[in-house]
Amino acid sequence: MNARIVFTIATLTLREAARRRVLRSLAVMTIALLSLSAWGFYRLDAEFGGLTSGEARLATSSILNLVMFGLSMIAALGTAFLAGPTMAGEIESGTSLAVLARPIRRSWVLLGKWLGLVSFGSGFVILAGLAQFIIVWATMGYWPPRPVIGLALLAGQTAVLLTLGILLSTAISPMASGIVAVGLFGATWIAGVVGGVGRALDNPGVERVGEVSRMLLPTDGLWRGAMNAFQDPNLLAQSTAFDGHPFLSQSGLSVAYVAWTALWVALVLGLAALSFRRRDL
Repeated sequence: MNARIVFTIATLTLREAARRRVLRSLAVMTIALLSLSAWGFYRLDAEFGGLTSGEARLATSSILNLVMFGLSMIAALGTAFLAGPTMAGEIESGTSLAVLARPIRRSWVLLGKWLGLVSFGSGFVILAGLAQFIIVWATMGYWPPRPVIGLALLAGQTAVLLTLGILLSTAISPMASGIVAVGLFGATWIAGVVGGVGRALDNPGVERVGEVSRMLLPTDGLWRGAMNAFQDPNLLAQSTAFDGHPFLSQSGLSVAYVAWTALWVALVLGLAALSFRRRDL
């Protein structure tokens, strides 16, 4: 593999992503969400007077996770609809044909574009997440116990969805690939909520729905690990508060699950490379 070519393509992809109109939409949605959360936490502080009670901590952790889910959803929308035009759009416009006419392997091009888009998505999640943490600290005096781990897991969630979007974009149209990727992201989250309800009701069959969905598409599993990293650790003692709660998580992620996620990304990226190699330009 020619690392220099891959790095060059990644840099060009990152610059191209920064110039797209999708970036403006992401910025507007992010600013709107952060502004709304700032007002909400301000009102929460006026209601509870800081983190002086268990109810205040529970409310703060729940709302923080809710806002972080909103940011992850914005990142999901952005990366999914960036992946489609980056691959399928260039194929349809003939740009890929001009690039690949040179002695450059298709797998190098795909890997470079993947690295560029992952850098873009991860940077967005980290910057927006840090801005949200500052808002919560300024209004409620609360700072997440493991912010680095939580943001890393959200960046991993973005990478997972981006990888899926790139695979889809090598086979279907740009718009369709984005819609399918975001639809699967939402369906997996809903399946995770259903699994949590099943656990709360002590129903193994329903609980298994969430477990299977998190293995097929690791976005929800990474999200639940991030929630656990953001929430107040003292809430772990309040076990009843977590039963079926969509924005609180009882436990973090295991090393085995993180390893499975990395393997999942490698496998799907390999399938994308194979699909891209066989596609007519």
